Amino acid sequence: MRRVWRISAAAGIAAIAAGTLYGVLGATDGLRIDPTDRRQTETGRRLYAEACASCHGANLEGQPNWQKRLPNGRLPAPPHDASGHTWHHPDIDLFRTTKLGPAAYPPGYETDMPAFGEQLSDADIAAILAYIKGTWPPEIRARHDRLNRAR
Repeated sequence: MRRVWRISAAAGIAAIAAGTLYGVLGATDGLRIDPTDRRQTETGRRLYAEACASCHGANLEGQPNWQKRLPNGRLPAPPHDASGHTWHHPDIDLFRTTKLGPAAYPPGYETDMPAFGEQLSDADIAAILAYIKGTWPPEIRARHDRLNRAR
């Protein structure tokens, strides 16, 4: 599957507010999220360890009790392995959430996760997502591929 989403965080937030983000993100192509590409997944593994593992776990396991709200009303970081819900969301939503931050999707969502659009390139985000997807069992990956095709 080939997808590219090149958009600044500020433009993305404006597009979300205008309800046009899908059109903006779907307008370009060329960037891949390919869990079968060893080079991309190795880059993603390294970047995940640097940028994501401190909250989402070195083994993608998430924080304890990730489905139970903290006293501040926010949820702990969810797992990205097959036990979590990451694979319930299409690539475009995963990319957007990573780049723009979950607070932009849905608008105003309270979270401790920052937007990574200023720290990670689009290719870096795609590599991290390829790494995560590459750890899922074949049946989960197939289900996620069907979800992407339905978008």
